[in-house]
Formats: sequence, structure tokens, C-alpha cells
Amino acid sequence: MGGLEVVALAVIALALLTGSIVQSAVGIGLGLVAAPFITLVAPELMPGTMLLLASAFPFVTLARERADIDWWGLSWSIPARLTGTVLGVWVVVNVGTRGLGIGVAIIVLVAVLLTARTVVLPITRRTLGVAGFIGGVTGTASSIGGPPFALLYQHRPARQIRTTLAVYFLLGSVISLIGLAVSGHLHQNQIVAAGALLPVLLLGSLLSGPVKRALRPEAIRPAVLVISGASAVLLLVRSLLG
Repeated sequence: MGGLEVVALAVIALALLTGSIVQSAVGIGLGLVAAPFITLVAPELMPGTMLLLASAFPFVTLARERADIDWWGLSWSIPARLTGTVLGVWVVVNVGTRGLGIGVAIIVLVAVLLTARTVVLPITRRTLGVAGFIGGVTGTASSIGGPPFALLYQHRPARQIRTTLAVYFLLGSVISLIGLAVSGHLHQNQIVAAGALLPVLLLGSLLSGPVKRALRPEAIRPAVLVISGASAVLLLVRSLLG
């Protein structure tokens, strides 16, 4: 695992396990929960490792349920995400590890605040395009590209949220990975780490069944916000202090 310390590896695995359980249950959460911790303990793995895992995990969701995917919404958001990816690659190329840490923390905190306030936005061609573009920038730069799109769909049926977001994460992550690879910022250690950590996501998916049955969705949501917000604050403080 590229010389990662045992403690760092354990922190990453636990964050990924928690994030995968949450995402399996509600459709989003893998990046929000795990990205701040990975950036905190192993910034050299970001954003490539997280994007690789984010592109693999949707297959788990789509293998179990593929109904109610909103292809119309995806047809307007994915092209916009492609455009945003170009700017996201520029950020990765020109911003250092400290700046990336600050960026990830701010993105997570903004997403948490918007989600906590349950902002209601209409799903239109314009809002889908804006969400796709912002997701392309933030997703490529920090691996957290889902919140803008998820905010639009948060009041849709649960299955449509999970399946539509799964397709969005799959296509969006692949676009971002291509951009990073072309620019020379997708490194071998990130690929190796993603392969080694993939079983953690599969375990999280298996554990999500009992979690979904034991917890109501309204109980999971606040927990995601608290965990994500706390990790983002810790990452922000550490990055600012250098």
C-alpha cells in the first residue's frame, strides 16, 4: 500500500467502510465521509484513489437495482460535468497538497450546510447543467462531485436517488479520471491503493442491508452530516496550520 502506516490505513479503511454503508443506504456519502480522512492522513492518494473507488462502487448499487434511473436529468448534467472537469484538472495541476486540503474541507462544509438546510431546487435543464459543471470541477479536484446533483434529487423517491446518482457517479468519475490521466496526475500508487481498498467497499455494501433495516433514513442523514462536518473542520484546521 505504498508504505502507508498501519494507523493511516486503518483510518482510511474505516472511513471508506462507513461511507460505503451510507451510500448504499441513501445514495450518497462515500466521498463526503471518506475524502476528508484520506486527504488528512494520505494526501498523495487524492483525488485519484477516491475517484477510482467512486467509479467502481456504483456497479454494486446497479447490480441490485436499476429501475427509475432519470436518464433525462443525466443527459443534461453529464455533458456539463465534462466541461467542469477541464477546470478541475487545472486545479489539481496548479494547487498543492495544502491548497487541496483546504479545498476539500470547504467543499464538504458547503455541501453539509446546504444539505442541512434542505434547500429545495427545481430540476430543470439549467439547474442540471449548473450542478453538472460544479460537480465536474469539485469532483475532479477533490473527488466530491455528488452534492450539487444530489441536492436537486433529494426529494425524489429513494430508489430513483440511489440509481440515478449511481450512474452519475460512474460516468462522472470516469470523465474525471480520464482528465487526470491525460494531464499526468493519475499515479500508480493511487491505482494500487484503490485496488487494495476495493474489498472494504464490498464489505460496506454487504453491511448496508442490516443498517437500512435497523435505521430510518432520517436517522442516517444527520449522522452523515455530523461525521462529514467534523472531519472537514479537522482537515481545514490542519491544512491552514500547515
